[in-house]
Amino acid sequence: MSQNAATPRFSPPNRRQMLVRSSQAFLAAGAASCLSSSAWGKPADSNMQFGLVTYLWGKDMTLPELIDTCEQSGVRGVELRTEHKHAVEPSLSAAERDEVRKRFADSQVELIGYGSNCEYHSADVAQVRKNIEDTKRFVELMHDCGGTGVKVKPNGFAKGVPHEKTIEQIGKSLNEVAAFGEGYGQKIRVEVHGTGTSALPVIRDIFEVADHPNVYVCWNSNNEDLAGDGLEANFKMVQERFGDTVHVRELNLGDYPYEQLMRLFRGIDYAGWILLEARTDPQDKVAALVEQRLIFERLTAS
Repeated sequence: MSQNAATPRFSPPNRRQMLVRSSQAFLAAGAASCLSSSAWGKPADSNMQFGLVTYLWGKDMTLPELIDTCEQSGVRGVELRTEHKHAVEPSLSAAERDEVRKRFADSQVELIGYGSNCEYHSADVAQVRKNIEDTKRFVELMHDCGGTGVKVKPNGFAKGVPHEKTIEQIGKSLNEVAAFGEGYGQKIRVEVHGTGTSALPVIRDIFEVADHPNVYVCWNSNNEDLAGDGLEANFKMVQERFGDTVHVRELNLGDYPYEQLMRLFRGIDYAGWILLEARTDPQDKVAALVEQRLIFERLTAS
């Protein structure tokens, strides 16, 4: 990363930027349900803020492009994903990490943290150990770059291994990385994920083992959330371990009950990030993000 590659922060808006901003102002003024925000991506009467997971809408953007896109669309924060074009990885030198930190500090966008692929369910002890050590490297990376946490995930059950044993193994691994993260001021955020392991009763059982105070549930808006006694019961099952990140898909697609979900989060006075982890591929990412942000503001307003 070279300093010369940085996008000027106060460059004059081009025609597309002006159209997007005009459209944004029109939609905000014209839709009675879309209240104006006191700050980008944060309804005036809510503690929730809107951000982006770079999977999939940011995966092909360089870091300057990503920050610029977020600034244009009023997205306040971003969770970077590994193996994407912005290339924020543990291989960065100390100088490169400082540059990442500076880019965010000089922008209106917060580096919320990192989305790793680290998982701890394997029956191979060496593989589990590698994932634990990889998590620690991501913790160090976010500490150096100015983030606040690292996302990890359960990713299913080991074949032929009792579920109880896998749950215990995942929980103990989380305790180890949470203790390490605490020393660097980095939260460990556990995405509700994986075949079998995305069931909320399983997440509850994992967190009964993972009792370190620095490990948190990252709600992931899966269809499994609606199983059993339904969304509210599953929400309450793990709400005591929520952290400061939630993943959602496009808020106007599919039949996931996002309106009910946001009411539940408002009901516990949730103060954290609602992060868009998109599945589609719109051509104009700025316009698409503006649309999603306005829907978020409507859903989280009184």
